[in-house]
Amino acid sequence: MNLSLESILEGQLFLVDKPLEWTSFQVVNKLKWALKTKYKLKKLKVGHAGTLDPLATGLLLVCTGKMTKKISEIQALEKAYTGTITLGATTPSYDLETTIDQNFPTDHITKEQLNVVKKKFEGEIDQYPPIFSAIKKEGKRLYEYARKGEKTKIESRKVTLYTFNFTKIDLPQLHFDVRCSKGTYIRSLAHDFGKALKSGGHLSQLRRTAIGFYRVEDALTPDQISEKLDGI
Repeated sequence: MNLSLESILEGQLFLVDKPLEWTSFQVVNKLKWALKTKYKLKKLKVGHAGTLDPLATGLLLVCTGKMTKKISEIQALEKAYTGTITLGATTPSYDLETTIDQNFPTDHITKEQLNVVKKKFEGEIDQYPPIFSAIKKEGKRLYEYARKGEKTKIESRKVTLYTFNFTKIDLPQLHFDVRCSKGTYIRSLAHDFGKALKSGGHLSQLRRTAIGFYRVEDALTPDQISEKLDGI
């Protein structure tokens, strides 16, 4: 990571390990403030290449300067995640950002059934984004409709799950890893998987481990990046 002023202005890509409960916007603001303060800049372009939900951790790519022009190109790269689906309950947001609204039995679920249903989610699938998402419709974010209790029609989209594996089955929890295309909502995957099992499901943990060839093992937390800046 080159932290020279020239590099920052010309365009730098930061691999950030987003902490739990931080929004992607907060990460961008933290780095922008740290960089502007360090180099006494009045203006600096900073943006991220792909939102992570507050309850997700892991790799967030943050661009500065001319690198921001490549954000759409970076967003198109495939993503990799690890996480946990909890069966037997649903939430309106499909994760734990909202409280459980319905409970369902899970006694009928077998490991054989899990593997059969999993195959239905491999390859190209039709997926409906969560109503609690930042997708825009008629000039408003979907979550704005949801928070006001307003109903709106959501269109499905085609996404691809290149790999989808269980790393541990400990019912009602399913630990998994997935490699997927741009636009895939892992929250929707958790919800739809539970529904396909004739039981509810929600995402209870998520970590993004890779974007294209960028890996979270090479990332630093916002505080670690700030400390490096302080040490220059």
